[in-house]
Amino acid sequence: MLTNSKSNARSLDDIVESGTIRIAVYNDYPPFSFLEENEAKGIDIDIANEIARALEVTLELVWMTPGETTEDDFRNYLWKGHIIHRIKADVMMRAPNDRSFSQKRDDVGLLVNELVHMFAPYHRESWQIIHNTKTLPEVETMGMFQYHTIGAEIDSIPHFYLTSAFGGRLREKTSHYATNALAFDAMKIGEIEAVMGLRSQISYLSQFVDSSQFKLAANAFPLIGKQKWDIGLAVHNDYRALSYEVGDVITALVIDGKMQAIFDKYSTVYEMPPYYQ
Repeated sequence: MLTNSKSNARSLDDIVESGTIRIAVYNDYPPFSFLEENEAKGIDIDIANEIARALEVTLELVWMTPGETTEDDFRNYLWKGHIIHRIKADVMMRAPNDRSFSQKRDDVGLLVNELVHMFAPYHRESWQIIHNTKTLPEVETMGMFQYHTIGAEIDSIPHFYLTSAFGGRLREKTSHYATNALAFDAMKIGEIEAVMGLRSQISYLSQFVDSSQFKLAANAFPLIGKQKWDIGLAVHNDYRALSYEVGDVITALVIDGKMQAIFDKYSTVYEMPPYYQ
């Protein structure tokens, strides 16, 4: 359900009293949140339903169109509201769970995200390559893509990495596509030999190709910066009590194996964040 009226982020008591919770998810972002025959599906949708069920309230989805930065998304959907629709969510999915990011300061030393509380990491994300074993049996190092073709989603970190790292030596063999799904289509017809993207998205899309021919690689990514990072949830900083309740729900999902089962449902690689280990 898409909220379509002016609304504000609310406290736990207000949510329980109203009988609904508004949770923001990214629009058209498989395997996390997407529409299939007008039905909301995805990992984040299932997690949001678990949160609503635990709080004994009805779920309302706020579909987010991503801004240029995560800070834009926080502003538009948690503490200020979009300049057009002004809708605010109570909880936002897929927020970074990183202390350096949460403590980031601007040019005058003020906290950039002081109005946002980030909590409850539920997945450790990383990068992934899938390759055509008929022409590229193994991905031993990234240097192989000086000689083998690879694709990535345009304007993504993998795209910038492939076109700029190693003195740009991989640039000539790199192609860009509007989505990872389109890159997969190009790989299937032999236009490119491999695709690089988020491990969650690449593993999800791998179920739609011949697993005997297209394999997930196990290589590392030198010079890319962060190899792994955690994603979690966020609320307005005024509503810490809400974060404690929701955090307990996420912890239970991770510890009892339900989080793993949700990722398995979408054939997506899951890695438990170190927070729970």
